[in-house]
Amino acid sequence: MLVHICCSVDSHFFIEKLQQEFPDEKLVGFFYDPNIHPYSEYRLRLLDVERSCKKLGIELIEGEYDFENWIDAVRGLEKEPEKGARCEVCFDRRFEVSAHKAIELGESTMTTTLLVSPKKSQEQLIRSGEVFEASHGVKFVAFDYRKNNGTADQGRVAKEQQLYRQDYCGCLYGLSMQRDQQHKLMDEMFSPLSCQILPASIEERLELYTRRNELEKQGIPYRILKERFYNYRLMRASVKVLNTVIPSYPLFYSTINRLAIEGKIDFEINGQFFLNREEVRFITLDTFNTLSESSYKNTKELMFNAPSVETEIVLRTQLTDSPFNTSAIIVVDVIPTEKISLLLETKTYDDTREKLIRLELA
Repeated sequence: MLVHICCSVDSHFFIEKLQQEFPDEKLVGFFYDPNIHPYSEYRLRLLDVERSCKKLGIELIEGEYDFENWIDAVRGLEKEPEKGARCEVCFDRRFEVSAHKAIELGESTMTTTLLVSPKKSQEQLIRSGEVFEASHGVKFVAFDYRKNNGTADQGRVAKEQQLYRQDYCGCLYGLSMQRDQQHKLMDEMFSPLSCQILPASIEERLELYTRRNELEKQGIPYRILKERFYNYRLMRASVKVLNTVIPSYPLFYSTINRLAIEGKIDFEINGQFFLNREEVRFITLDTFNTLSESSYKNTKELMFNAPSVETEIVLRTQLTDSPFNTSAIIVVDVIPTEKISLLLETKTYDDTREKLIRLELA
């Protein structure tokens, strides 16, 4: 039986139930989910599915990540709600490819772990599956493992196995609507010029779960915990001197009370040059290099290849004597003597992040 897999939280529980119910059935997992966006989220979900399938002892095949074709398939349905017409087209696309894979492998039966997801319509899934059964000759089997308290059991299994528990279906349009309803920043879509791995980002979680897998290979016990913290995203920034934009880099947690301000350097203390507006400070790249023990040749290089956020927070604390300071600290090659125009658009917000704790061996 070919089992189309959407994510580890659904698939681990679903496949466990299949193995219990059909102990003699050979199961082949097929991860085909071109709807997942961004690509880092796709890689993260695939990483966890690979771990899950290895634990369950089943073969896993990765399908093509043909996101552009998926976008074309759902064009015009961007505003459809969850369980609406866009989802049905999405199921059709994934089932068609899965049915062809089943035929290629010589499998006569297929199913999908989407059936166990409480966010999906089983009626839609069954309707799509039956259409492709009729047209492709691959029998679609709909298992209802949600009943008899199945959803609660699924949550228990996900917690016990420390699976990656994503908080959106994977679709860009579904995510956008979900964040709008929650009045939350869609920070999953941020891709900083600095190439930094941002706190609570998909890339941070991808690193965390990769380290988790390495600890498991080494037999080192661990826990994945959640913690609350104050998050930050830089939307856009620029520094103009005499109407000319100069290379500049705001340190993490740099904020001002408005979108843009103008001013001149008022005074200097220990290598920090204070603007006469909004508690803004400027430091030279030489000062940045000295305090962070780095060797950037110019600010432009820093802009496109910044150090870790943790390094910047340590530097900020050195400069301000406080881990709670959110004054703008701007790095430039040379401190301007003329009028400065600063544009700085940022978002700061309460958030949660996962943390990997390595436990001591007994």
